[in-house]
Amino acid sequence: MPKKLGFIGTGNMATAIINGAINAGVVAAWEIIASDPDAEQLAQISKSCNVETTSSNIEVAKNAEIIFLSVKPNVYRPVIDEIKDSIKPNAMVIILAAGLGLKHAAEMFGSDCKIKLVKTMPNTPARVNSGMTAVCAGENVTQKDLATVLKIFNSVGKTEILPEYLFDAFTGISGSSPAYAFMFIEAMADAGVKHGLSRRQAIDISAQALLGAAKMVLETGENPATLKGEVCSPGGTTIAAVCELEKQGFRNAIISAVTVCAEQYKVLGDAAPETKETFEKV
Repeated sequence: MPKKLGFIGTGNMATAIINGAINAGVVAAWEIIASDPDAEQLAQISKSCNVETTSSNIEVAKNAEIIFLSVKPNVYRPVIDEIKDSIKPNAMVIILAAGLGLKHAAEMFGSDCKIKLVKTMPNTPARVNSGMTAVCAGENVTQKDLATVLKIFNSVGKTEILPEYLFDAFTGISGSSPAYAFMFIEAMADAGVKHGLSRRQAIDISAQALLGAAKMVLETGENPATLKGEVCSPGGTTIAAVCELEKQGFRNAIISAVTVCAEQYKVLGDAAPETKETFEKV
């Protein structure tokens, strides 16, 4: 039976998108098919999401209108070689891999590639419907196609349409930044434990503070510098802490981390994506 969405690879990101799309009513569970070489993984996603599963990537390619390539860049070549002759003529293929450009992906499908390709970069908070996804449509993608893609990814958070050359910057401040935030929460929690809080209390308090601060930025529309100033009373505790962070190079460390991340993204884009033929899921 034809399916609206097909997933090749059923890792955390694919599972998050499947759950989000179903829960938001974008598609019904029966309209999704997913493949994976791991039988245990297939059994798990079949049970949790109630979608059709298969060990055959070709079956997904033959039946889905929109195909998510949710595998690592280093196995895109063998996967595309396997499915490229089985994809429906008007199908759309969604790239979920860092560093794989639209041009390179099109070359893998063939010199006369007419497949609708969309490059995306989601982040892991999609698992709790708070993700951020960059989207770049290839030349064959219509506005209606793009609207469908945005609807799917908006079911797990927010989206931003970006030109492909800005994906390195996006990765530095969104794709990879949850890791920075987790480190910040962990460090805050360590400090809380040092001063007498239990580990659970310290983690919950720190995470909620960070969540609240982020919501203030998004919902008030105010500059983060302005909001920071509102917390910093003259001669108070917060300004003392802010000065210590500046002394320790807090902002410079963040800027340097984002820069290194963006540069590594470019390195991944330059590297051959088929150097290791193991099926790794995203």
